[in-house]
Amino acid sequence: MIRVSFIVCAICLFFFSCEDQPGEGGKASIQGKVYVKDFNGNCTVLLDSFYGIDEEVYIIAGDDPSHFERVRTGPDGTFWFPYLRRGKYEIYALSEPCNVSGDLEAVRVNIEIKDRKDDIITEDIIVLR
Repeated sequence: MIRVSFIVCAICLFFFSCEDQPGEGGKASIQGKVYVKDFNGNCTVLLDSFYGIDEEVYIIAGDDPSHFERVRTGPDGTFWFPYLRRGKYEIYALSEPCNVSGDLEAVRVNIEIKDRKDDIITEDIIVLR
């Protein structure tokens, strides 16, 4: 009898504690593009603007303090994070602020996947160079 009670409790704990957290393992995806604005040294003149090739884009799941994946943009500036579960995500790319040379700052986009098969397209992430 004690053995049966233990097995029933273990099964109940297994099913009720398995709540999906944001991250890999789902059927949803997030995609977007990185748009680069290339300025002169003191950021007074815009020299060029284009969709960034080979730019690094990062994704953070939920309240995690660090990214769990990094991808690079393709020839048209597109990035794609496939196989995500429902939850909140933060996508970011690094930009060079005009007021401090050599420093980088994150340009962030917050996204929530609400359906397990969502295919979300973000607004362009605009970075400075």
